[in-house]
Amino acid sequence: MKILLLEDDTLLNEIIEEFLEELDYDVVSTYDGQEALEAIYEDAFDLLLLDVNVPSLNGFDLLEGLKKNSIDIPTIFITSLHSSNDMEKGFNSGADDYIKKPFHLSELELRINNIKRLRQIESSGLVKLSDEVSYNHDTKYITVENIETHLSKTEAKVFEYFIKNRNKSISIEEISLNNWIYDEVPTATTIRTYIKNLRKILGKDRITTIKSIGYKLNL
Repeated sequence: MKILLLEDDTLLNEIIEEFLEELDYDVVSTYDGQEALEAIYEDAFDLLLLDVNVPSLNGFDLLEGLKKNSIDIPTIFITSLHSSNDMEKGFNSGADDYIKKPFHLSELELRINNIKRLRQIESSGLVKLSDEVSYNHDTKYITVENIETHLSKTEAKVFEYFIKNRNKSISIEEISLNNWIYDEVPTATTIRTYIKNLRKILGKDRITTIKSIGYKLNL
């Protein structure tokens, strides 16, 4: 499971990072909102841990921007903002949970485990998508009716975006904008080729074409 941590307090950042790594999580630490945003657009994360009052771009605005761009990543705010209005703003921006500082690291672990349960993310990165289909974010293997297939790095990016937006129609443009920085975006034809390859693995009925819109993962 890959976690992005946004915390501008250097000592607290190190403490949280070390704690999560001891739990066998892969952690990317950032110290300001813009740095975190760039990391999210350049890599795939299973969970965001966001402080709010950070340089460049605050945590609330960062998450609101992601949601507006149809990027759905489980998110926990970790903040010293304690008022009910702050909590309301945090949840309205799209957060799954909200932890007030100071907190015990054991509480953070419990909150993460709860999100893993709700979002069906196992410790190994394995996500059960249906009775017949599962996907491992760590190894990039799709298992369909006990047959394992390894995805290339780019195929995995496309498929993981489908998983995040399961049962929702998404366009080629949306896939492009949410998975690559602008100077690295593959052509629409190339992305369609990746989707064609995924259909061969999953079965064509599991990724359907929605006329004039794009595609939908039916799992």
